[in-house]
Amino acid sequence: MEQLSKKQQTAIAALISHRTIEEAAQFASVGRTTLFRWFQDDVFQTAYRQARSEVVRHAIALAQSACSEAVEVLRGIMSSNDSPATTRVSAAKAILDISIKAVEIDDLLARVERIEEKIQNTGRR
Repeated sequence: MEQLSKKQQTAIAALISHRTIEEAAQFASVGRTTLFRWFQDDVFQTAYRQARSEVVRHAIALAQSACSEAVEVLRGIMSSNDSPATTRVSAAKAILDISIKAVEIDDLLARVERIEEKIQNTGRR
């Protein structure tokens, strides 16, 4: 973000942290029109996309850190005789669905890696 002015950097932070463009513009002390003009600039767009991606990566990391706890909650509900049968089934189904998706993702990743390796080996000949 070195190529951006301080105002533009503030605007990007405001766009990420405020619900509307109007609120972001007001926080950054720039006009709406100025923000829309900046969005036409490739450097501003790239910086904005990178900032948004970083926010999403951070949110994903937070969600991942809660995965073990979430599974324990589901396991507790699934195992509890105090839980209604439909709730226990729902918890069990959620655990199975998550497990199946994880295996599918691992399988796809392995396939992509094998394909990439074949492509690299073909290119070396």
